[in-house]
Amino acid sequence: MTLLLDDAAVQSAFDWAPAIAALRDAYAAAPDDARFPARTIARGGTSFLRLMSGAPGSGGLMGVKTIAGAIGVRQFSYLISLFDQESAELVALLDGNSITGYRTAATSALAVDLLAAPGPVTVAVIGSGFEAKKHVRALAAVRKLEAVRVYSPRAESRARFADELADLDTSIIAAESPQAAVANASVVICAARSYDESPILLGAWLEPGMTVVSIGSTVREQREVDPEVIARADVVIADVLEEVLHDSGDLIAATQAGIDVTDRIAALSDLVSGTHPGRTTTEQIVVYKSVGSAVQDLAVAAMCADAARKSGLGSELPIRIPPVHK
Repeated sequence: MTLLLDDAAVQSAFDWAPAIAALRDAYAAAPDDARFPARTIARGGTSFLRLMSGAPGSGGLMGVKTIAGAIGVRQFSYLISLFDQESAELVALLDGNSITGYRTAATSALAVDLLAAPGPVTVAVIGSGFEAKKHVRALAAVRKLEAVRVYSPRAESRARFADELADLDTSIIAAESPQAAVANASVVICAARSYDESPILLGAWLEPGMTVVSIGSTVREQREVDPEVIARADVVIADVLEEVLHDSGDLIAATQAGIDVTDRIAALSDLVSGTHPGRTTTEQIVVYKSVGSAVQDLAVAAMCADAARKSGLGSELPIRIPPVHK
């Protein structure tokens, strides 16, 4: 029977280490355009429906994440449907809200572990919300955190960020400016687009050896880092190469500024598979740019569904939706 997981069950089933391992396996399977086509969006006035689908090359569960948005009331729903590739049987239906945050952070942690210089890291976080907190927890699963410095415009948000991550074995320091947070960090997490779409991270602040993670600009209209960040990067790794190059505001702005990254950019799948070396010296500045992918959603959702079934979490769909033989 089909397993149903609400958001509480997903959170109970989730664990960082197996999620990152599942993502490593998914990207090592060399996803291609046929298995993971470009996302599609249906628009209707102030509403939209976005679909992200995939059939993993690893033979894992195939599926689709559906995102429904009602912009007028600022409400969104996330549903992930998983199917067996051999039988087309509907295996699980999951609330995709938490998975969206988990998969972004877990993929960033995978990238950072492959790109950052070996050893403990000092982390700067620009932003203090859901994604920012998830990224710190994900990084703690792959590296020892020497310290975490956080900046967001409101002092109370910075204090709440520190309180909610107080269980981690590291010091969490509120910075008075984004530049102060970034100074002397080895890893910089950008997880807070500005409201007016002006960049929140400037290339002038970067220092040799830094690894930058940018997750907040995922479409053409959004900005998170300035063109100088891209200009100073020795290596740029993209989770979805073509979308990052042509459909993310940060790379579009860099191209318009005359910055060519074609000889410095590669896909995360190439990094994971070893086709691309990533960082080759400790002094290089490396940028990981994420726009999100069905590769990530399906790997983490399948991991959660498997863990939930083994732990007796969730419930079963009261009816069966059987495949039809044709």
